[in-house]
Amino acid sequence: MLSKNLRTAALLLIAAPLGLHATAERLTSEQMRDASFLDTVSIPTPGEFFLAVDKQCQPNWSKLLRPSAPASTSDRERIALQLGMLAADGFMAIEAQDGQSVKNTARDTLLLAKKLNVSQQIVARSQSISDFADAGNWSRLREELDAMQNDIRLCLLEQKDSALVVLAMAGSWVRQLDMASNLLVANDNSVSNALLVQPEIASRILSRVENLPENSKNRPIVKQLSEGLQTTSALMSQSTSSLSASAVQSIASTMSAITAAAAEVDSKK
Repeated sequence: MLSKNLRTAALLLIAAPLGLHATAERLTSEQMRDASFLDTVSIPTPGEFFLAVDKQCQPNWSKLLRPSAPASTSDRERIALQLGMLAADGFMAIEAQDGQSVKNTARDTLLLAKKLNVSQQIVARSQSISDFADAGNWSRLREELDAMQNDIRLCLLEQKDSALVVLAMAGSWVRQLDMASNLLVANDNSVSNALLVQPEIASRILSRVENLPENSKNRPIVKQLSEGLQTTSALMSQSTSSLSASAVQSIASTMSAITAAAAEVDSKK
């Protein structure tokens, strides 16, 4: 189980971007350092991303649903990226009101979580998600998916796997950009490409990835992620309001390539 102090600190940091307030108990310097990873890589959650899109239009999300991500890898960095991407996939399946895809996402999340030794804490969440999907209770599904991702991050922090927390959150953001940019490439003009103008977030995530421990930073998938973030950050910095068609295409290609690489069956050592 998570230590009480670490859970309190991490929940406080998760709540901070939402404007919520809490009082953390006294923490050790080590606990504060680990918990601070959640704050320093704070990014739009999948729920916030889809809310932003919904304010503009109602895309046909079913067209962007992808087959279940394979879990056949022992590469912890790739697993962490996949977990973040699955969070975004789960919310997209909710938007498409595809209960089976939501259940598949929860199943794959549990399979990957087992490889990181954090599955025990989310078994009940996975069952709840399956039950709510069968009932078509989309609002409760959103809550459970958010809670599942937070549980995974908190468990990773307790295991001193802060690097994997950074990669999971990066994976979620990459998949969000992958979805939004591909909507734009498909000429869905109801979606504003202002959704892709997030230079501060790109820079912050890139900084965290570049400061990962050497054994993580030197993994092929993390190198590809870092290179993709450099490209994306540069493109996003070109404008404060919208991006050119070529910039959108470049972001779409970059994010899709990272998403595909993270889901490859065999890890490159």
